[in-house]
Amino acid sequence: MTRVLITGGAGFLGSHVAAALVARNDVDLVVAADLRAQTPRPGIREAILDVTDAGAIAPLLREHRIDTVVHLAAVVNPGRDVEAEYRVDVTGTANVLAACIDAAVTRIVVSSSGAAYGYHADNPEWIDETHPLRGNDAFPYSRHKRLVEEMLADYRVRHPELAQVIFRIGTILGPDVHNQITELWESRRILHLAGADSPFVFIWVDDVAAAMVRAATDGPVGIFNVAGDGRLTVGEIAARLGKPLLTVPAWALSAALRVGRMLRLTVHGPEKIPFLRYRPVLSNTRLKSEFGFTPTRTSSEAFEEYLQTHHVLARGEHAN
Repeated sequence: MTRVLITGGAGFLGSHVAAALVARNDVDLVVAADLRAQTPRPGIREAILDVTDAGAIAPLLREHRIDTVVHLAAVVNPGRDVEAEYRVDVTGTANVLAACIDAAVTRIVVSSSGAAYGYHADNPEWIDETHPLRGNDAFPYSRHKRLVEEMLADYRVRHPELAQVIFRIGTILGPDVHNQITELWESRRILHLAGADSPFVFIWVDDVAAAMVRAATDGPVGIFNVAGDGRLTVGEIAARLGKPLLTVPAWALSAALRVGRMLRLTVHGPEKIPFLRYRPVLSNTRLKSEFGFTPTRTSSEAFEEYLQTHHVLARGEHAN
């Protein structure tokens, strides 16, 4: 019987993963650990945990005799405080890994991101798990994901007793999602960089949770991209929203962001351009063939379901 602790267990993804784990007959205990006390949820043991507190993690793991950790703790909307993001994403992961070894945890499941591959002009049309991790130094979120994966690779060599499942996840959509990507769809016109299709791969949150549950229980170890089949370009997204494209040359947007950040009108700067222009498009072949999991929704179907839960967008209206 598996005994699981989820870091970030009260967050958007963590809540879905916790609920899905509780439903499993082969899971004996689910501990949802997060920064603040939570309203009790049926079948879930709530715990307070800050992953930046190195000394707090191993005692909690030993207290509940945890054998599997699902590490989801991360900054939800990066770009506002890079030092704080580093402490949570990189130092926090280092603390969790060290605690897992200290408390004899046997498996860890980590939510990484396609951002670890980086946003580069020479990215292939479809990126698989053999592609090198080149997370952009100028884009802290991408850099942090690369650093975390380098740390995990080192642990695979030094601590093979800690089995790893790493998910490089595409853009997660769900009923309550609101982030830097979904904000792009709320304007009167959809931003489009000239000469770039900028395709997205989407994955519905319930599919991510189901994959996490398999990873925490009876799934194989390894590294897997997590995304629905297919992709949607910015043009296709705009057409589905019934909104026109606002096509801007990359140099013009870069200049506007530079000035906007100088005037403190935005936290984003020119480093945002590769993020918009050279998105890594994740192949899910290994997820299906080796991990044994096929998402229930394609990228297009996940986007359609997102629209049905965000009625303003679904009607083609705008927020500003």
